[in-house]
Amino acid sequence: MISIFGWSGYELPMKECFNLIKQAGFDGVSLWWSGEFGRPDYRDAPGLAANAGLFVENVHAPFEGINNLWLDNLEGKTLTDNFLMNVDDCAEYGIPCMILHLSNGDAPPPFNETGLDRVKAVLEKAERRGVNIAFENLRRVDYLEYVLNRVDSKRAGFCYDSGHHCCWSPNDDLLSKYGSRLTALHLHDNDGRVDKHLLPFDGIIDWRTTMKNIGKTGYAGAVSLEVVNAGREGMPVNEFFLIAFERANALKAMM
Repeated sequence: MISIFGWSGYELPMKECFNLIKQAGFDGVSLWWSGEFGRPDYRDAPGLAANAGLFVENVHAPFEGINNLWLDNLEGKTLTDNFLMNVDDCAEYGIPCMILHLSNGDAPPPFNETGLDRVKAVLEKAERRGVNIAFENLRRVDYLEYVLNRVDSKRAGFCYDSGHHCCWSPNDDLLSKYGSRLTALHLHDNDGRVDKHLLPFDGIIDWRTTMKNIGKTGYAGAVSLEVVNAGREGMPVNEFFLIAFERANALKAMM
């Protein structure tokens, strides 16, 4: 299966966007699960995607204020409560996986038992509702390591983000460390300095090695792009999705 993030920088109605994604050849789509990106009606997205013939691979939970996860404050409790509701949303809409960030920036609060207990609460709800939670590699991969080494839930997985890896932790062999828990992919390219979410092959990532390493993990899920039209803002949206689909197929062939 080949999928793409449902927002790629173009301002157009979700129904039109999903139809164009399907027409380009994609099987599935991943969604941003909040009213940001001009999507106040985001809860309509699963039905619109299904009507277009697309499988909703996962949703990305909001991460504004995510560092409060590790702080004993009201904001951290509210954040956790929202994640618990998001798990229920996934179960209600038949979405198998939710993507979570664990930190933001270079200097988040130290990881600790408070945050870990909140993560465990989300995973306990996920186990009851039959939803997978995939934690994404960010600037600080030690938070990912801290959580994955301390939870034994079968619902706890790893979302590999190629662009984050290239920019922020290129010397960490993330796929060898966490490949056995690989649950989702965010594939995009950049220049190694700025996380631009470029189409694959528009940046410096060694895709042949990356996809070979993904294949070695035994991952059998979707080859999923998380790209925007950076540098291609004037390109018609249908052409952008067609090129994205060609690039995704090229990646799949390398696995």
